[in-house]
Amino acid sequence: MRIITATDSDYEYIRQHDRHISEQLILPKISRHEIYIFQNECEVIAGWMRYGYFWDNIPFLNMIWIDEPYRSNGLGKRALLFWEAEMKRKGFHLVMTSTQANEGAQHFYRKLGYRDSGCLLLEDEPLEILLTKKLEQ
Repeated sequence: MRIITATDSDYEYIRQHDRHISEQLILPKISRHEIYIFQNECEVIAGWMRYGYFWDNIPFLNMIWIDEPYRSNGLGKRALLFWEAEMKRKGFHLVMTSTQANEGAQHFYRKLGYRDSGCLLLEDEPLEILLTKKLEQ
């Protein structure tokens, strides 16, 4: 499995599959290299991850998605560690993400060194857990 920076040619895939991003933000995020694509050995897209910046200065992983046939083989961990290495290479010392309290992803992140750092409660939504991780120097 390859993890590559998304290009304009990935726009349509992301637009059709990522229901958690405004369509007009996709191309700007692609141009800023804030979306990565997961491809299998036949170059079939197996998922994606995208990030932004909390307070405009802390990398915040907004979404990591792996299509069902490619789950449970370590791709999620590999993708997260890849992203952390990229953020460290860019000079960041702290990264963030979040997950809802009713999702199992919180255990995945904690297992990889993320610590609970707060929460957000929106009306009619489960508690959103904010997680941070210091990147080793």
